[in-house]
Amino acid sequence: MRQAVLVFAVAVLAAIALLVITQGTPGQALVVGAVLAAIALPLLVLSRRQLGRAFSAGPRATTLVTDGLYARIPHPMYAFLDLALLGVVIATRQGWLVAVWLGLVAVQSWQARREARVLERAFGDAYRAYRAQAWW
Repeated sequence: MRQAVLVFAVAVLAAIALLVITQGTPGQALVVGAVLAAIALPLLVLSRRQLGRAFSAGPRATTLVTDGLYARIPHPMYAFLDLALLGVVIATRQGWLVAVWLGLVAVQSWQARREARVLERAFGDAYRAYRAQAWW
């Protein structure tokens, strides 16, 4: 169910982006894209800071971070990076980049599932309890 909701949300965001790019004026696209990026980028930085030493380039489990943005969002760095990049796509009015963005979201979704498996193996019931209270 959670995965279906996320797929739907990504599809809606892509459709809205295409509408703004194709039907909106350049000024409207710039404002919408800039606002989206301006909201997402600080949240991306905050999520990276909250992850602290648990951050790594590859999936490894040293600490289970469950506070701050991570209290409800399992992978906020991916989510806010995706929103910031979508803002840039909208602001530049390059409709073909929506397809590239969708590809990036798919890759990050695969990476998030891979990370979830690593965390579940390392933290077991604590990770499963965390995921049960997270939004998705």
